[in-house]
Amino acid sequence: MVSDREPLDLDVLSSNRALGRLTDEDRLAVWDILDQLAFPRGTVIVRQGDEGDAMYLLLEGEAMVERDGLTLRPLVAGDHFGELSLVGHARRAATITAARGVRLARLTAARYRELVTRAPVVAGRLAEALAFTLAADLVAMTDRVGLLLGDRLLPRRTEVEITLGQHTQLIATGTRMERLVPPDVDGDLVVAGLIDARPVSLHAPVVSDAWIEALTVSSTEGREVFRRSASLLALSAIKRAAPGVVARLGPSLESARPIELGEGAQLSAILDTARKVMARAIASSEAFREETWTVEEARDELASAGWEDAAVLLATWRDAAVPLVACGPVYALRVGPVVPHAGLLTGVDLVAFDGRLAVTFGPLGTRALPGLTGAQEELALEARVPRFGGAMVAEQARWQAGFGLTSVGEFNRACITGRVDEIIRVAEGFHEKRIGRLADDIAARGGVRAIAIAGPSSSGKTTFNKRLSTQLEVLGLRPHALSLDDYYVDRARTPRGEDGGLDFEAVEALDLPQLREDIRALVAGATVRTPRYDFKAGKSVPGGGAELTLGAEGVLLLEGIHALNPALLGEVVPREQLFRIFLHPASTLPLDHLSRVSPHDVRLLRRIVRDRFRRAITAADNIERWPSVRRGDLVHIYPFLGEADAVFDTALVYELSVLKVYAERYLLEVPRRHPAYVTADRLRHLIDQFVTIYPEHVPPTSIVREFIGGSGFEY
Repeated sequence: MVSDREPLDLDVLSSNRALGRLTDEDRLAVWDILDQLAFPRGTVIVRQGDEGDAMYLLLEGEAMVERDGLTLRPLVAGDHFGELSLVGHARRAATITAARGVRLARLTAARYRELVTRAPVVAGRLAEALAFTLAADLVAMTDRVGLLLGDRLLPRRTEVEITLGQHTQLIATGTRMERLVPPDVDGDLVVAGLIDARPVSLHAPVVSDAWIEALTVSSTEGREVFRRSASLLALSAIKRAAPGVVARLGPSLESARPIELGEGAQLSAILDTARKVMARAIASSEAFREETWTVEEARDELASAGWEDAAVLLATWRDAAVPLVACGPVYALRVGPVVPHAGLLTGVDLVAFDGRLAVTFGPLGTRALPGLTGAQEELALEARVPRFGGAMVAEQARWQAGFGLTSVGEFNRACITGRVDEIIRVAEGFHEKRIGRLADDIAARGGVRAIAIAGPSSSGKTTFNKRLSTQLEVLGLRPHALSLDDYYVDRARTPRGEDGGLDFEAVEALDLPQLREDIRALVAGATVRTPRYDFKAGKSVPGGGAELTLGAEGVLLLEGIHALNPALLGEVVPREQLFRIFLHPASTLPLDHLSRVSPHDVRLLRRIVRDRFRRAITAADNIERWPSVRRGDLVHIYPFLGEADAVFDTALVYELSVLKVYAERYLLEVPRRHPAYVTADRLRHLIDQFVTIYPEHVPPTSIVREFIGGSGFEY
């Protein structure tokens, strides 16, 4: 609304940095072309990105400057803003909101042009005064940036040489990645860039000679960028919808990621509001920010936000600076790049499931695979048969909380204070107790003749089978292992996958008729000479394996990725005589409320250490093979998770501290120009967050021994 002028307003004009440089006569001329407006508290006076055609001078009250969701500074009487609108800068650079009731003087571009015509000398002096304040602000900003970065980090050259694909060119130092890479590659969204194989945000400047690439959602690391960004946006939306609620992300599924809310949170109310906030952020392309803070500043900020897990981790931070990523009011540790703005997160949404929230990744953030269910179906399965929840995970979380092991930072603190042996004893004792319970459940059912054990690669199936066999023997049962690997068909009969290569993970790669015939005979009490598969020759050797007889107390242990698939055994073993177990590492520690150790990364690190240590397979080869391994998990194991009678969590809270001893060197062996380097570098930074525990602390029966050697079991 328009208000009357106050006599003291001329004094406010005189106090302004620009208008104060004019004469009294010039200020009166400017005064005559100003109109006045008044706004109540909370009014958005100008919004970032909107068209602008006026400059404003604050006469009374207080306003706040906000850019990309970050509050920058207050404005008080005598301050001005929006002066670039007078010289044709059409878009507002920041949002200005009334912190309390304000009264403003406004100079529109049209009125300024009238002044240029009627009193060109006055208009020229006003332009000079405004230019002076802009120049002073620019110098001050440059000085502050130089102070923060240090002179040694300022660029030494005006041009650098980059290689993109087959082309090399000179570019201006500081050119952002988004100007160098395309928005998509073969239709796949570009979410980040690679500078010398290290992932960076599309906002990142190139300041030295480098070879660069685009990172798209078609790659594993590109999808992680997309999912990390979607998760951060979800936290920001929840924070704005319910400022008092502290939300935390759980382990990621393929198409969604569960979100835990604090006690007392009203789920339905938060969901409705947060979805609207998220939709607005995507529609307006709200910016993500990447910043570097001192350790002390970051620790104080994260602790004040209720992120104690992150604050504690910074107690053992190696560097003096901490990279952070932010969206709106939420700051998190930067474990990798995020997309430059929310507008790229098409399809991301919030949903409710099983009394919790979840952020869904949409088609861009979900790996497209035949038969892979959508987010709602996957969340429904997780609620029914949890991979990352359930009784064992909950019980493990309780004992870890009792020990104060609720985050990577807390775990490090416990190790530093001398509790390593205690932690290992309890972690291993918990595993043994749960394996004993499983054996009790199998024995209590009565009449179980076959135990089918499935789990993705590097889940610890071999050691688990040995320990379960021991517990079954304690109960009077006689377990006999039957290796499904010996039932592969000849290589010439092996089916081929979509890429034309041999698909050893397809159920058709097994000689199912022979397997069923042998199991039917064993269950009936007959003695069977099993086949043996010659992997070097690619041939099945009938009768070349072990001779098996179950006997009255005998039980078969079948291990393989298809063990949950009903098609494996058909009707050979009645359901009441079959016990199916799914196992994998499920419990992992968070770094903060956004980022946590991925169970898939735990398996990959296990596999890298085992294969490099015992099979001379390099980390680079394993990382390259990993997407295919993960594809097998998604196609052949997870769709049948609902068939499992029990889910066993093979994770050990201390294992990354032990794997670090081996994995660090193996990951450093990956060449910089190798396609696996991106993942290797990320994994190396992950294990760097953990204090080291040396292998001699690990007992010989531990699942960890399966990967580092020195197991008490014969493999």
